[in-house]
Amino acid sequence: MKLRIPSLPLIALTLTLGTASLAQAQDQRADNRQDRQEHRIEHGIATGELTRPEAARLTRQQNHIERLEHRAEGDGHVTRRESVRLESAQDRASAHIRHAKHDRQARPRAR
Repeated sequence: MKLRIPSLPLIALTLTLGTASLAQAQDQRADNRQDRQEHRIEHGIATGELTRPEAARLTRQQNHIERLEHRAEGDGHVTRRESVRLESAQDRASAHIRHAKHDRQARPRAR
């Protein structure tokens, strides 16, 4: 019985497609996380858990993360270092949102 070994171009194509789908999955994960964090800020504004200055600061932070993401994707490839930097920025933003929403400050109610 003779074993068939796939050709080198077929192996390269398979690896390339696998890497591309992995990059797309990571990109989608980052986008989903960004959306969830923006929703948390909007919810904090709606419920009065966030003051106007807190909401403005958190929104600026989310905009900064979006700019980082666009710069990382600018060359068509997000490196591991860029990916780690983006995830760290999202981790910090998440902690800031959590702290601001639970710091017992409340936005004054309109009369």
